[in-house]
Amino acid sequence: MEDLTDVYNELIMEHSMNSYNKKNIENADYSEIGHNPNCGDEITLQIKMNKDIIEDMAFIGHGCAISQASTSIMIDTLKGKTVEQAEKIIKTFIQMIKREITDEEELKKLEDAIAFKNVSNMPARVKCALLAWHTIEDILLQFTN
Repeated sequence: MEDLTDVYNELIMEHSMNSYNKKNIENADYSEIGHNPNCGDEITLQIKMNKDIIEDMAFIGHGCAISQASTSIMIDTLKGKTVEQAEKIIKTFIQMIKREITDEEELKKLEDAIAFKNVSNMPARVKCALLAWHTIEDILLQFTN
């Protein structure tokens, strides 16, 4: 039987190499640049809203496998969710990476984003995994204000 870590690594590699979420959205409601000066990762996250539901989301940009895969998986995880649901998932993801939440039941709501759980063991990669998640936080702050 395959180790879960292997499954997670495969998922991360798959999303980093051929992300169908890497594209432009015509007439996006929100667009925000996320930049990690430490390693040069840069993304532009675009969101299309339908009232308080994230109807569509995409990104363009470049960076390491972790930042690209984290962005793509975040999009899959948050698309179709309300802003309130998204904010809870974002908070849980950030707490998982910072090792503030380890409860498996709590982490299940992250869906495929749980694949990044072991990034917390690699301090140099934490910012890469969090780039998109902090960028979406900034967008949602604009939405709620």
